[in-house]
Amino acid sequence: MTSSELQPRQDGAEALRLLADGELTLEGRLVDASNATLRGVVALGDVTAHCVYKPVRGERPLWDFPDGTLAGREVAAYLVSRATGWDLVPPTVLRDGPFGPGSCQLWIDEPDDAEPLVGFVPAREVPPRWFPVAAARDDDGAAYALAHADDPRLARLVVLDAVINNADRKGGHVLVGPDDRIYGVDHGVSFHIEEKLRTVLWGWSGRELPPDAVEMLDGLAGQLRGPLGDELAEHLTIGETAALAARVRRLRETGRFPLPPEEWPAMPWPPM
Repeated sequence: MTSSELQPRQDGAEALRLLADGELTLEGRLVDASNATLRGVVALGDVTAHCVYKPVRGERPLWDFPDGTLAGREVAAYLVSRATGWDLVPPTVLRDGPFGPGSCQLWIDEPDDAEPLVGFVPAREVPPRWFPVAAARDDDGAAYALAHADDPRLARLVVLDAVINNADRKGGHVLVGPDDRIYGVDHGVSFHIEEKLRTVLWGWSGRELPPDAVEMLDGLAGQLRGPLGDELAEHLTIGETAALAARVRRLRETGRFPLPPEEWPAMPWPPM
């Protein structure tokens, strides 16, 4: 890493300018991703940063999301995250690239010594202050639990996922940055009008929202009626924006974390 490489918590406007206007050079493809997901470097003047570029033309068709809309949903998730003041989604823009228009998001490097917050652990060794959310067995039949930490940073991510109706919160989509902040990535299948929340972070289900979440929802409701709503209109339909506002109202009225659904799968597959 050079001294001029942009860090996650540097000025947001600088990060957006770099991602949008910097020269994008590709380094390789993330082969585990279901859609075309490319790692690259953006450079503008003497500032550089690693990034993730997801071209629209590399999006796999889905039966329940309109073709060619996933990149815009990635940007919409960033806009909502920024509006919450929690900055849970790395800076993300829509730009042209080597394979055409797509989302471009600041890459988050996890430190080698970062403590995992989600994962499979032996069923009898769930760490203190962790929530077991699902049972599993390995190839030899040993019992494991899918679990996550009782961490307020994760709780904020749960609220954000409920707001944007994230249908794919895998454990591998939760990153711990070098600044010890939590980041959520991969939000292309969010903002559907129908309820589609799927997540591995069900530990707080039905519990009361913390005061900071209630305060955030109040502020977000107002922003959706103003500039934030205008920004989202570039990436979402009128119906999707209205459904977003309705979810914010519903969360504020119930004052509780959502419960797992009964009408559709509660967890993404694979969960990690």
